[in-house]
Amino acid sequence: MLAIIDYDAGNIRSVVNAFKYVGTDACVTRDPNEIRRADHVVLPGVGAFGDAMQKLEEYNLTGVIRDVANSGTPFMGICLGLQLLFDSSDESKGVEGLGILRGKIKRIPDNGTLKVPQIGWNSLKYPNKGRLFNGIDEGAYVYFVHSYYLDADDKGIVTATTEYGTVIDASVEQGNVFACQFHPEKSSDVGMEILKNFLSV
Repeated sequence: MLAIIDYDAGNIRSVVNAFKYVGTDACVTRDPNEIRRADHVVLPGVGAFGDAMQKLEEYNLTGVIRDVANSGTPFMGICLGLQLLFDSSDESKGVEGLGILRGKIKRIPDNGTLKVPQIGWNSLKYPNKGRLFNGIDEGAYVYFVHSYYLDADDKGIVTATTEYGTVIDASVEQGNVFACQFHPEKSSDVGMEILKNFLSV
């Protein structure tokens, strides 16, 4: 069973539809027992870091997410779901993230020429090619919608980067924990291949 964590995030329906497209039905839930029983777990998300952490705490999901990350069950964060896995964000000063992975979420620098938020397609480089990108050539394009980006403490977990005013850690992999700043569910054939690769873990 694939569980998608429901904490009132905005892009759940498109994530469910994408997994259905690649042949897997998802259970959208905030039931801790269902999440723990799942074979794969996804934390999607669009919105503000602080609001999202408040919702996760309100629904008693922070402990469940940490348990799944420590259990060996394949776990994937998407967009805001990636950001929440780390320590903190410039978007919400004083709010602690889940701290499952080490690093900080920073605002994309406003250099006067690039629009923030970044909305659109960017190509990926693979500093340490991870399992999500099996069969996907370096330079593949994926779809981003974000104003904040990951600067991971340990660059060894960074499996894909992109550039938009700065180098952005676009995807990470540590053990059973995977995450993408971009939206695989909106990234056409490349995105569908990424989701299939995750399900094959």
